[in-house]
Amino acid sequence: MSISLSDADPQPGLRLDKLASVLQSNLAAKELGIEHDLTNAAGLLPTNVQALVKATLQQTRAIEDVETRINNTILKWTFIPCVQTGEVLARGRDATADVLTHEQAIRSNRLYRVITENTTDLISRHAPDGRFIDATQASWRLLGYWPEELRGKLLEDIFQSDSATRQLTETRNRLRDDGYATMTLDLTHRDGSKRWFEIASRAIRETYTGAVVEVVSVSRDITARVASEDNNRLLADELARTARLAALGELASSIAHEMNQPLATIVNFASASQRYLKSADTHAEHLERVNDGLEKIIHHANRASEVIKHLRAFLRKGQKRTAAVQLNETIMNVARLCQWEADKNNVDIICTPATSEPTIIADPVLMEQVLINLIRNGMEANAEARTHRRDNEGSHLIISTSINSEGETLIDVTDEGPGLDEQGIRQMFQPFYTSKPRGLGLGLSMSRSIIEGFGGFLDAQTAPTGGLTLTCRFPAAPANKRIQSMETAPNE
Repeated sequence: MSISLSDADPQPGLRLDKLASVLQSNLAAKELGIEHDLTNAAGLLPTNVQALVKATLQQTRAIEDVETRINNTILKWTFIPCVQTGEVLARGRDATADVLTHEQAIRSNRLYRVITENTTDLISRHAPDGRFIDATQASWRLLGYWPEELRGKLLEDIFQSDSATRQLTETRNRLRDDGYATMTLDLTHRDGSKRWFEIASRAIRETYTGAVVEVVSVSRDITARVASEDNNRLLADELARTARLAALGELASSIAHEMNQPLATIVNFASASQRYLKSADTHAEHLERVNDGLEKIIHHANRASEVIKHLRAFLRKGQKRTAAVQLNETIMNVARLCQWEADKNNVDIICTPATSEPTIIADPVLMEQVLINLIRNGMEANAEARTHRRDNEGSHLIISTSINSEGETLIDVTDEGPGLDEQGIRQMFQPFYTSKPRGLGLGLSMSRSIIEGFGGFLDAQTAPTGGLTLTCRFPAAPANKRIQSMETAPNE
């Protein structure tokens, strides 16, 4: 009985003799040969077909899944012997899709193993109740357990703390509702060390019901990051303490600077009163001048006390007395306070108040002290310019208030001094920077800090007079802004 082939078979079939020569081929084999430009159907067979035919006849058994590749087609051949005739049936099938899928699976599996076995993070699978299904090799380094030891264990068995139990419960609820959750947990490693982990989990749901059937988690050791954050907090606390010490030094320097002017005034009035008192026996009218001098001494001493109190409150971020400050009235008051020093320096203070009565919200005492600083700075600049000119002619210092087109409130103090270049203007507000031989370099720096504390800004620019114009600029206040008043705490 010979082997028969059917042209109705969709798979290629060949009848071979014992030397592997093709005796017959079916229609599918012929068409496949034509498709791949083969001269005959024998080209479809494996290159070792003779050995395969000999082996299957000698062993009287079929040899299966012998692969051959022709262009992009992969065939799997089965060789079936017929002992009676000494012939072999070679039956093939197109296995291209199956082989390529299998090869892709092998590559994916290899990639998966490379990733999971070399990643520093722990990748794990869990049942909905949190029990470990599987875990990567990183579990030994991160947790102290081999993957085989973790299988079947609950997460609560590994992360043993009240906070961990609560977080794990919340995470399961989020996975059920949102499908994704993250958490940060601490645990004690098997070696006794404390570790912190950041865990991101995603739920895998059943296709039809949507129920969570598995959870995949990635756990990362963030112990070093937590330790760094703790160290940064300690450094921040130390920095805050250093800043407080620096503020204390600045406070002492500022008080010394701000006390210079009232103390000098007090000394001058005391000296004058002392002289009048010595001649009071012969000139009774001098007693009235002594009384006037004592009143001025009391006034400036009280003012010095107020300056210290308000300045300390400002630097220590304590409560400050804020109120509506009428700037026109304020510049007139400050001009009168500085008149004695202006006369001494042959400076004519000219006030040009705005007609619109500008008002700002500020601490009245500190606002006056800022203007005193700016006026004294201007008078010193005028005196320096006279020294350079080597004359004793009088000079002018102009104080003005205005509101510009953008609704900003401005206070300008313009001197007739030698002025500064751009670099000098940039440096003049830096603490301890001064161009004066006996200056501390704190007046303008403190003045800018105070103005900024009121929501404004202090800047300088070259004036048409050749000197400088120092400008206090306050933004336009909202129409519905309320004026609040807070009294300085007694212990400030």
